Amino acid sequence: MVDYSVLEEFERALSKYTGAPYVVLTDSCTHAIELCLRYLKYDGPVILPNRTYLSVPMLIYKLGLQLYYDKDYKWQYEYRLAPTNVWDSARALDRRMFVNDRMQCLSFGPGKRLEIGRGGAILTNSRNDYYILKTMANDGRHLHIKPWQDQRVFNLGFHYNMRLEEAIKGRAMLKNKELKDKKSQLVKYPDLLNITIEG
Repeated sequence: MVDYSVLEEFERALSKYTGAPYVVLTDSCTHAIELCLRYLKYDGPVILPNRTYLSVPMLIYKLGLQLYYDKDYKWQYEYRLAPTNVWDSARALDRRMFVNDRMQCLSFGPGKRLEIGRGGAILTNSRNDYYILKTMANDGRHLHIKPWQDQRVFNLGFHYNMRLEEAIKGRAMLKNKELKDKKSQLVKYPDLLNITIEG
């Protein structure tokens, strides 16, 4: 039987480090952002800085939301998907970084401060948000029901769960303080005003 306690241990370690009361592990930051927007049932326009990683506008396009760019929005380590309380915090991972009432989405992919290889997380202060988002990220499954085949009612879920081996590696790296220098996170992104998304 799969031991999901590894995931909970990494969640607790991230909670202690970031100051977030609850942490939901995912397989990427982009999927973390998607889960938050879907959970909020947000259907309005999204305003992004015109310089960010391409997966975020691709996601907004995929969700069928109106997308606007703010060329005056300067950011370094995280930015808000305005006007929501969802934040792309892929380049941020700091002690006590959590800000109350935000959904801050982390990345552990290549080049990030905690470079596991793949993975993400959502920081939140809501116990209810935690349970719903965690269920969504795990195919609609309640991980305390074992075996999962005994679960009879599933809300819509997504296969966006972090793998156990990534959680083990991330927990060990965080414990050993194997974080990249914060200044390494300052990346110059292309101007997305010059990019067209088709399809």
